[in-house]
Amino acid sequence: MMQIWPAIDLRAGRCVRLRQGDYGQETVFGDDPVAMARRWVREGATCLHLVDLDGAKDGVAPITGGHTATSFENSSPNRAAIAAIVRDAGVPCELGGGIRDEPTIAALLELGLARLVIGTLALKQPDWFRSVCRKYPGRLVLGLDARNGRVATDGWLETSDVLATDLAKQFAAEPLAAIVYTDIAKDGMMEGPNVPAMQAMQQAVAVPVIASGGVTNAADVADLAKANLAGCIIGRALYEGTLTIEEAHTAARGTTVIA
Repeated sequence: MMQIWPAIDLRAGRCVRLRQGDYGQETVFGDDPVAMARRWVREGATCLHLVDLDGAKDGVAPITGGHTATSFENSSPNRAAIAAIVRDAGVPCELGGGIRDEPTIAALLELGLARLVIGTLALKQPDWFRSVCRKYPGRLVLGLDARNGRVATDGWLETSDVLATDLAKQFAAEPLAAIVYTDIAKDGMMEGPNVPAMQAMQQAVAVPVIASGGVTNAADVADLAKANLAGCIIGRALYEGTLTIEEAHTAARGTTVIA
């Protein structure tokens, strides 16, 4: 069955959603991300997708030395919330945003995160990304965020000339846990996902592809499941109530869809 990943996006320690990755179009959905994580798990979530938006945009200080958990929690409000969610949620959590060095990868995995999403450095330092994929097999996710099919980096503030499918193919032979593919134009817009683009990405590689951006209702989930996506990330639709986790799981199983 296609996996359902409820999203918790963090900015300044709060739970927010952006539109099309625009930091100027922010909606705050809560001041307690841990309570939000508990809510999604209570409603049936079996995994959580966490994003450090400040880290994605500005980068964050690497985690080095001992006292990993303490150092991590003290380094930013978002990281304090992330550590608390990982301790409290009881389900696998993945994290993306600003992960740009190996000491931080090691520390985050030690903290208890199931897997980590890396995007910017996969494009900018491909040899480094290959090396950490091989060092941490099955624990790293390639984050491909695309604007008009081309890879965006640095919290979606920069757009490259590289096609997302081409970058995916470069790393398809590495021991990736998955690829998270986000269509920025659809993200947070509540207009439905770009199913053809998501399907094309899944057909381009053997790596499981997680679709992100635009999922609004159960029919959208069903469409992605029919397109053989391995999973989908759901954000604003859950917060605004156009879709529940139960409805998403039902649609992912290919049973009766609640429109």
